This record gives sequence, C-alpha cells and structure tokens, in this order.
Amino acid sequence: MVTQKPQRSPKLDKKQVVETALRLLNETGLDGLTLRAIARELEVQAPALYWHFKNKQELLDEMATEMYRRMVEGTGAEPDAGWRERLLVANRGLRAALLSYRDGAKVFSGSRFTGTLHAVELERTLGLFTGAGFTLAQAVRAASTAYLYTIGFVTEEQGVQPLPGERREGYDTTERARRMADFPLSAAAGAEIFEDYERHFEEGLSLVVAGIEARYGVG
Repeated sequence: MVTQKPQRSPKLDKKQVVETALRLLNETGLDGLTLRAIARELEVQAPALYWHFKNKQELLDEMATEMYRRMVEGTGAEPDAGWRERLLVANRGLRAALLSYRDGAKVFSGSRFTGTLHAVELERTLGLFTGAGFTLAQAVRAASTAYLYTIGFVTEEQGVQPLPGERREGYDTTERARRMADFPLSAAAGAEIFEDYERHFEEGLSLVVAGIEARYGVG
C-alpha cells in the first residue's frame, strides 16, 4: 500500500502555524496544544501541518525560536554595558518573555533554536565576558547558570501563576500556614516561596551574579 503525502495547503505557511500555536498556548496550555487543535484553528486538515513540522517537538522548537525573536526585539543592554548588567538585562527580559505565554518556560526548556539568530546575542555575550577577563569556559558557565536559574524560577512561578493575574487552586498561603501549624518555620516560609515573585526573582538573580563574581574573581 502506497502512503500518500499530505497535500500542501495553499494558504498555510510555517509562520502562520507558529503564530497560531503561540496564541492557542495561552488558551490550552502546553498539554492541550495539539497539532489537531492548531489545524482546526487554521481550518485545515491536521496532515497539512506535517509539511512544516514532522512532530510536536519540531513545532515547539520553532515556537521557542519565535519567542526568542520577539524577546530580543524588545530588550537589550546598552552597548557599553558590563557583564553584570548584560546578565541582569538578558534574564529579566527572558523572564518577561516567558511570562507572556502560558507554560512559556516549559516550551523553552529543552527546545532547540532553529536558525542562527540566537548566535548573534550569544557571540556578543561571550565576547563581552571574555573581554572582561573570563575564560571562554567560564563565560559559558556564567551565562548558562543565570539562564538555567531563570528557566527554573519561571517554571515554578508558572506552576503557581500560569499567567499574570491567575493563581492555581491550592496555593493559598494562609491555608497552607494553617495546615502546617506544627511546623512554624515551614509555615511562615510560604510567603517567601509562593508570593512576590518579582522581588524574589531579582534577589535570586543578584545572588547568581554575586556568586559568579566571587567564584571567578572577575571585577
């Protein structure tokens, strides 16, 4: 039996698919984002999408790339910024970008960027760090550690607040404190864990930057 390739839809291109997927992501979350749902939104048959993406992971890779593209268009450190400012600006921008999408951190995590757009910013970052006295290996580790901190932080943040203004059931800190009354320190820690994410992110990022400076002794 000969398997026929799906017919290409004349009105469908990769950019349309990605933009639709990102829009649906905010409605369905990552688990509910299927090729079938995207096809239904685009008013095409699901097989038409396979001209552009062999599977969902390929789509996620392109979605992450588009998220990154939009992020770098809207943020950027000053040309004469030092390595600390670049880390702060880049990771603040990353967090803001991820929070713009339901499950944004999950989409980013483990995805592989397509093309070489990300290499432009990476080259600038590594050049700035090595110019400041870091070895290449140290520069990579410093930038990667800050990036992974941000991805992890936002993953946990979105587990509680999927989108700004939303809050999942079960994360009432007053109720949590009541249930954990026999563990007073743990009960009081709830506000430090599940509230005021902006302040906690900034404090944690500052700790990462200070740790990088202390570990590598670069001023």
